[in-house]
Amino acid sequence: MNKKLQAIIYIALLSTVMLSAISCVKEDEPMAEPRGTITGTVTDDDGEPIADVNVTLAGVGEEEITITTESDGKYFFENVTLKTRAVKFSKPGWLTVSHTINPDKFNDENIATADVSLVFASAKITGTIKDGKNGNAPLEGVSISVGVAGTTTTGSDGGYTLENLIVDEYTVTFSKASYESITKTVNPEDFVDGIVAMDITMGSNEILRGLTYDDLLAADKWYYNEYRGGRNADAYPRWDWACNYMSVLDFRGAWQEQNEGTTLQIRNNEDERSNPSDLNVFDSYVYGSKMITEDNKILSLRVSAHNADEANPAYFGVQVVDMSAAAPTAVKVGENRTYASGSYGDVEFDLSEYVGKEVIVAIGIYRQATGDYWKQLVLRAIRFADRKVENWDWLPGNEVIEGWNLTQETVRSTMPHIKKSFTGISPVAGNRDNYVDAYRAWREVDHVAANWFFVPLKKDPEVFPSEGYLIKTRNTPEESSTVPEAYLYSKFSVDAGSNQLTLSTRNFGDNFTYFKLTAIEDDGTVTHLDPQSNTAEEASAAADGCWKFKHGDGGAGNPEGYAAFSYDLSQFDGKDVTLALGVYNVEANTGENKLVIHRIDLN
Repeated sequence: MNKKLQAIIYIALLSTVMLSAISCVKEDEPMAEPRGTITGTVTDDDGEPIADVNVTLAGVGEEEITITTESDGKYFFENVTLKTRAVKFSKPGWLTVSHTINPDKFNDENIATADVSLVFASAKITGTIKDGKNGNAPLEGVSISVGVAGTTTTGSDGGYTLENLIVDEYTVTFSKASYESITKTVNPEDFVDGIVAMDITMGSNEILRGLTYDDLLAADKWYYNEYRGGRNADAYPRWDWACNYMSVLDFRGAWQEQNEGTTLQIRNNEDERSNPSDLNVFDSYVYGSKMITEDNKILSLRVSAHNADEANPAYFGVQVVDMSAAAPTAVKVGENRTYASGSYGDVEFDLSEYVGKEVIVAIGIYRQATGDYWKQLVLRAIRFADRKVENWDWLPGNEVIEGWNLTQETVRSTMPHIKKSFTGISPVAGNRDNYVDAYRAWREVDHVAANWFFVPLKKDPEVFPSEGYLIKTRNTPEESSTVPEAYLYSKFSVDAGSNQLTLSTRNFGDNFTYFKLTAIEDDGTVTHLDPQSNTAEEASAAADGCWKFKHGDGGAGNPEGYAAFSYDLSQFDGKDVTLALGVYNVEANTGENKLVIHRIDLN
């Protein structure tokens, strides 16, 4: 072959190679997706490794992978895409934990590390779900969830168990297609020996608007015979916003705390104006569980109305649910009532039919017309007695102690409290113009003012100090060691498990604070109690069963600093006893001497 031909062949071959190379470069082939490793170590609270923990890796569009930790607590997911992933750690007997791994968690070597510490968890929530649509038969296929801590589903027997929990607060959700979901809150104190037993009926018909039989079983108790609302002071000394705690009750629908009182309102947002009129079902209401006796069988409401007149009054009434009935329903007490005046008036309802029973009492307003129907019923006072109560009067009856305005009838018909521990620290601050949110927050922490009844005989309290709920004396020449300036009371069933009471308290300044804990039995027997011990800086017995003390330590950030006064209630074992804690002006003109209520505990 001559040199010229060789050159032509060489050039042709070279062109072919170059064209092929160019073609390869231009071809739109995807680049290989980068991959990396997710690793870490699982330990307990002491830093010791935990073996055999199930570690599950999940991501959108990614196959779910589960591996287990080795004896040294380590785990590895190799060759994973660098995408957002959820990593869940679970093992029987331990609280489940989840972590999120984002792409930015991977380092330069494409390694993401997620170390976790698991908490030993032997608590559980268990129970049975019944089918309210089918004669309370076991309900299969209900999903029960406490979020990341666990989810389970009922079997054919309707039973469920959520395991591997710690004793903590949980929101438990029960859901099933074609059934209204139910949400319940479990608090730490609900665990008994690490177990909460919670049976639920789903599909039950509503008895009150939005509430089924199961809901009403958990109704707040109306322990006392009087509740007041509003900001403006009544004829009582300083019975105003700081003393009126009606807004801590369970209101449903539209309601508002106003100067005049706590108003029940027609739900009248634009999308609610098409609601049909209904004079049998409350549009908005307040309710509670109340023991009815001969001493409190007459319910009196002190009311007025807004946006109402004689031609268009507000329609309202009282309904009672007897939970012991074979088929509990809401029963009207008498006929519907109307009110058209902006002035206060007193209306009575006879509950004699329910004497001897604890029933649900609901007070509500009815929608009388469809459309832009805007009415408000102002509740200034809800009062139970053996007769009608009018004006701003104290509850009628025979005084247990002269000057206390606490009657034997009231003591007898006050319901024993089922809670044993109370705080005076408000989790939310407030003032006269903005206190409802704070009062509502009391419901979640067992605040003493929401659970005991406050009586402002002569002086109002200080509600929101950081040291605790504070009752105090006036700066007055009027002295008394027998009639308190103000006091709180509550009734308890005393027994071996709850016959020791501890008051955690302090005061301020150089003056003594005089206080007294008094026990009142249902037969009217009165016993002023001496503490069996105390840790105050200075403390000693004073006149008529009072004790005086000085102690300036203690605060929200220093709970150990308070003085503790301990009382032995064992002499009342087996009895229901009303305990009254009052502050007294024993020394004249010494300023506002204050008793701080940080905590009250019975154990």
